[in-house]
Amino acid sequence: MKTEVLYRPSYSLAVVELAPGERMRAEAGAMVSMSAGVSLQTKAAGGFLASLKRSLLGGESFFMNEFAASEQGGTVTLAPALPGDVLVLELESDRPLLVQSGSYLGSAIEIEIDTKWGGAKTFFASEGLFLLRCSGQGTLILSSYGAIHEVDLEDGERYTVDTGHLVAFDEGIGFKVRAVGGLKSTLFSGEGLVVDLTGPGRIYLQTRSADAFLSWLMPHVQRQISRRSG
Repeated sequence: MKTEVLYRPSYSLAVVELAPGERMRAEAGAMVSMSAGVSLQTKAAGGFLASLKRSLLGGESFFMNEFAASEQGGTVTLAPALPGDVLVLELESDRPLLVQSGSYLGSAIEIEIDTKWGGAKTFFASEGLFLLRCSGQGTLILSSYGAIHEVDLEDGERYTVDTGHLVAFDEGIGFKVRAVGGLKSTLFSGEGLVVDLTGPGRIYLQTRSADAFLSWLMPHVQRQISRRSG
């Protein structure tokens, strides 16, 4: 499985080359195209209960698409719903990654996608209390809204991120969700919840926030609706 990312960072497209007989999974709706040598099956990956858990708690689709190349191999192209970047990682079996809901795009068939409790407070303000846990050895393809920025934390180093900008981080990183300040700061600073991450490990950020965009967009939409109804 070889993956090339084109047109980054604004309108990225993942071009996945599958070897003869090789299989991969992708989030429902992520496929842009596939070659004639590829077959597609829609499955509840991991079984009914695992898919239900991933759907209800992790915010992902109940079903995933599974692609299989013929004896001649094949090509699959994937793209996220929002304009932004695509990140290709080679996961190691001893280094699982925690991923925010909506950022999983596709992976090698060997990668297991599960859910993980995100803490007592809502981790991602509009995404629920659970994160996706990606484990195993093989290729993992993630997406972002905006460009992806990587930060490597040293042992004991602490880093604070707005929850709407966090894409993924190593499972071994400690994290704690909190309000950005007091009640006034939380209500009026425009930031809301942040997460303090403590290294060592890697974290991946996105340069845009869907929540921030919606907060900007909705007043404009409401004004347009008021004008038309008035």
